Parts: sequence; C-alpha cells; structure tokens
Amino acid sequence: MVIAAGAGVRLRACEAWSSSYLCSVCVATVKRGDIIDTRTFDCFGNVVQKPGDTLAKVKGDNPLIGPFYVEGAEPGDTLVVKILELTVDGNQGVAALTPGFGALNTTYYTPMLNAPVPEKIWFYPIDRARNEATFNALDSKFSTKIPLHPFLGCLGVAPALESRSSITPAEHGGNMDAPEASVGNTAYFPVNVRGALLFLGDGHAQMGDGEIAGTAIEVPMRARLQVSVIKGQKIAWPRFENSREIMALGAYRPLDDALRIAFTELIGWIHAETGLSELDAYQLLSQVGKVHVTEMVDPNYVVIASIDKKFLPPRKNHKPW
Repeated sequence: MVIAAGAGVRLRACEAWSSSYLCSVCVATVKRGDIIDTRTFDCFGNVVQKPGDTLAKVKGDNPLIGPFYVEGAEPGDTLVVKILELTVDGNQGVAALTPGFGALNTTYYTPMLNAPVPEKIWFYPIDRARNEATFNALDSKFSTKIPLHPFLGCLGVAPALESRSSITPAEHGGNMDAPEASVGNTAYFPVNVRGALLFLGDGHAQMGDGEIAGTAIEVPMRARLQVSVIKGQKIAWPRFENSREIMALGAYRPLDDALRIAFTELIGWIHAETGLSELDAYQLLSQVGKVHVTEMVDPNYVVIASIDKKFLPPRKNHKPW
C-alpha cells in the first residue's frame, strides 16, 4: 500500500474506504510534514456512469479514503492539512435530484403535503484543458459552461466519542461541502483521538452556495495533502486559512446557530492571535466580516465566516499572517 515513505505516502486509487469517521484499521501512518498522494471516489462510489444508471446502484454515500494515522497527534493538538493539489480524476461529473433530499424538497426533517421531487441524474462533460464543465438541461436544449473549482466535500478527523456518518458535518469536519477545502488553503482540525485519524473524499468539481439540490458536480479526485501538527493548541471547530483570509466554520441546525458558531469561533481566533478584545473583534466583523452557507441539505447546515487579513492587527508573536 505505502509506496513512498518518509517524505510522502502514496495510496493506490480507492484502495480502502469507509462510510464513517471512526475506524480501527488505518490505511497508512504518516509523520508530520509528510505528503499524502491518493485518489478518492465520487459521492456515489463511482457507480453512476451513464444514462440509465440509477441511484439504486449506490451502496453507500460519500465513501471516504482513510483513516490516516498522524504520528505525534494527540487530543488537545491541532491537525494542519495543507491542500497542495486537487485534480478531477475523469472526464465527467455527476449530479442528481434525490427524493427526500435537498433544500427545496420534502425530507424526513421537513415533511410537506406535496410529493418529493423525482430522481433525476445529470452528467456534466468536463474539459480539464479549459477548466470547465458543461451543464446540459434535461428538459430543453439549453446548455452552458461552468468554470471548475475543485475541492473536497469531505475532509475531517475522528470525533471524540463516537463514529459519525460520512453524511454529517460537525466539530470534527466531515461532510462540510466547503469550497474552502481547495488548493492554496490550509485546513485546521481539532485532534480528538491519538493519531487524529484523517479522512477525505467526496470530490467536487464545482458547487454553488448551499448545494441546494443536494449534490455538487460530483467527481473522483486525485489529491495531494501535507499534514502537520500544532502541539498544545486546542480548537473547537474546523478552520481555514490562506494568504488573504482566515475562515471559521460552524455546523448545526437551525441555520442561525451554525452562523453563531462560525462567528464566535472567528472572534476567538482573532483575539487569541492578535490580542484584540473579543468585543472589538465583534464590532470589526460587523463591518468587514463575510459569511456564506456552504450547504443546507445535510443533517447539519454549514456556515463559514471570514475576514480579510488586511483588516487585522499584527499577530502577538510578530509572525506574518
């Protein structure tokens, strides 16, 4: 399984997968600074390939690659995942409407008198050279080009107390459906168990805010990630960072509680790093903070709050942002 050791670990395509964020058998052990090079399934397990295929073929949603055991990661630490490369691993993506799932659909959580939407599947041809996908309407001849923004819909670690479904986002990360899980960004996760147990999967070629119909342009993905650990730094929820912004995630229902979590985490991050008081950070975010809904279809909704670093004071340790 492990082809390259020390500087990197390479896992053959879809060699091992799980449908929950807790597993006793690790696919590989990595050291701090190692690079993981692997491939992932799409959310349907790569079984929906052509017209006539139905979702009845899907054996489990959001199959995950992992877990990866990170040496030196212990509860109370922060796992750092730098996203180096994400490549769509194929020439088409898949999206679907599913009865009982979606933001504008009758679901188990939101029963309505009207019938659920019917199952429908769209296939998106992908031109990797042009970095775009083609939407072809099913009920007319309309089509349009969509720029790609590849990211991992699922990225996270083992939770503290129990196994969590690969459908559910929460404090451990998981099915965040966050476009922020993309190249150029660094993700931070709380370490809840020894080794952190990192999972990834659910490749997306592109997705709109909210993922309202229940799926993105779902694709298998080739991924390169670098892992490290911040010892003794405990965080409660996932975070993202790049050269321009810091971003904090909240996942819960109702949606306003997810928003409160995200902004509370961002205020705490600003205070801890810069010394700016929490009330001053609160006021600053009221003027220049940003927020968006990544998804509102899963058991928990996900919100990401962010601020441009140009508005922040210097960090207390004098290191650059």
